[in-house]
Amino acid sequence: MWNFLLSINKKLIWAIPVIMSLGFIFGISVEQDMVQSLKVLIAPLTFLMVYPMMVTLNIKHLKDGITNIKLQALTQAINFGIIPFLAYGLGLYFFPDHHYMALGLLLASLLPTSGMTISWTGFAKGNMGAAINMTVIGLTLGALATPFYVKMLMGTKVSMDMVMVVQQIAYIVFVPMALGYWTRTFFLKKYGAQEFKTTWAPRFPSLSTIGVLGIVFVAIALKAQQISYEPAVLGKILGPLLLLYGANFLISTIAGRLLFARAEAIALVYGTVMRNLSIALAVSINAFGEQGSDAALVIAVAYIIQVQAAAWYVRLTDICFGPVPAPVSV
Repeated sequence: MWNFLLSINKKLIWAIPVIMSLGFIFGISVEQDMVQSLKVLIAPLTFLMVYPMMVTLNIKHLKDGITNIKLQALTQAINFGIIPFLAYGLGLYFFPDHHYMALGLLLASLLPTSGMTISWTGFAKGNMGAAINMTVIGLTLGALATPFYVKMLMGTKVSMDMVMVVQQIAYIVFVPMALGYWTRTFFLKKYGAQEFKTTWAPRFPSLSTIGVLGIVFVAIALKAQQISYEPAVLGKILGPLLLLYGANFLISTIAGRLLFARAEAIALVYGTVMRNLSIALAVSINAFGEQGSDAALVIAVAYIIQVQAAAWYVRLTDICFGPVPAPVSV
């Protein structure tokens, strides 16, 4: 079973579109009462999605995040000083009459970094330590800042219960983070660092993938009828998402080339472009009720662009930042 789950985790490029298609078929093929009943799965799928990711996240790296202040500061400046406002502007332009789709774009921009940040930085031979720090710091800051950004930028356009959003952030991020830290500590004591790293740690992301795919399935199934009546909505969503990710890659690549060595520049790119869409998706569905499904649709489509873009960018890193330096012989 683990091998099967691990293989799915490595093929998200294909798995997510397949699950979206299945969700769409389910949503238009069964009674709508049954489709709406899928909402009861949101809470357990959310936990399954976030908790395993937290087990593999070493919170102790948070104190090491200040070792490269310039890199970490620029990463979070891009994450919270540029990208959310770019997403907000794109939302105003492309979704002037669909405020909850604009909200989806904003939510996708407000929760930076995920396990994908670390994975893709490793594939591209970037600075893994910096990527881990970015993930911990970005996730923590994003969870704290999201309610305030949404209230400040979208509070007059969407119906928002501030207390509910804060509660959902706490439930989706901080409770699993605490339980994940406890689980990690337990496994390290029971099995030791080496066995945890080689045997157990690789399994947890595959469990998280089940949650991600489940949430994507539910999000698409809930919007299947709307998509079937208005298929052009997918094209309307793709445009601003492509612009958002394209601009993000461009800004981070230029900053990386100008200011950092190859390994740190790659970490900067993946630490700013990779968004924690799993948490954004869960917040949109759990905290904004029925209309939050419009936001969830935008975020679900973002999965396809993000995974594809991350994979392609690995092939461009040598062009953008030069080849991996040869080891220095002693």
